[in-house]
Amino acid sequence: MANSLTAVRTGCGLVQGTVNGYGERVGNADLVTILPNLQLKMGLAVLPPERLRELTALSRFVAEVANLKHDDHHPYTGHSAFAHKGGIHVAAILKHPDTYQHIDPALVGNAMRSVISELSGRGNIQFQARAMGMDLDREGMQRVLAQIKHLEHEGFTFEAAEASVELMLHRLRPDYQRPFELVDYFVLTEHRQGRGLLAEGMVKVKLGDTVKLTAAEGNGPVNALATALQTALAEAYPVLRTVRLTDYKVRILNSASGTAAATRVLVDFQSGAEAWTTVGASTNIIEASWRALADSMEYALIRLSRTGAGVA
Repeated sequence: MANSLTAVRTGCGLVQGTVNGYGERVGNADLVTILPNLQLKMGLAVLPPERLRELTALSRFVAEVANLKHDDHHPYTGHSAFAHKGGIHVAAILKHPDTYQHIDPALVGNAMRSVISELSGRGNIQFQARAMGMDLDREGMQRVLAQIKHLEHEGFTFEAAEASVELMLHRLRPDYQRPFELVDYFVLTEHRQGRGLLAEGMVKVKLGDTVKLTAAEGNGPVNALATALQTALAEAYPVLRTVRLTDYKVRILNSASGTAAATRVLVDFQSGAEAWTTVGASTNIIEASWRALADSMEYALIRLSRTGAGVA
């Protein structure tokens, strides 16, 4: 990228590269970074402004087609490119976004966001609430911050799990009703002679006045549990059939405790162009996984109905 920009400064009129820098090996110039640098930093009219605003959508679409995880830290189109965490930073951008941003993210089709953690101030919560169209009072913000700090001491982390924070805020709405309620779940893993390893999951959930019991097999206990939960909910909420798990990450929090260590689970889900991450933590990896999975399904119903996918 640096070579390409230097070449243009010294008179070259053609830059060769690929979207996101993808290629067979290494060293391909990333046009998704070069284009805005040429236009927004060097003042060269490369694209009409309305086309440059499609850059983030293009970058993420190509990543999806290539079956590669989009780089959260891409300098223009990444999910974290215009993210703000420190309370002072967020307080500043609420007053004037240019104080901590080199460009308006809308110019490349991206968006500013606030990262939530136990170090966050009220401004971070206020920013998140405003983005959701909520008018959160001081008491509500304090409740969310207190809950975040409590959960982070249990092992949760919300910097990469914005969907879990958004759910907290939704649950503060006086008219909010959870779309389902866990009654119980059961997971079995065993090795049967002649059949090999077997994992079965059973989920019982309450949907309004109806209690639904669903069982499923999987290639592991978490997969069986996730399949049973999604199957149980899909009849009432068909939009969940479009949701697929794209990543599952486990972090051991206190490795010195060995197999008794607490674990943190982050799950990434996607439906079309919509993607989100939720978090769960517990000394029991199944419980940590359940908390993340259940939150993801609940969030999916909010997110997809809001973006027009519709919920039955």
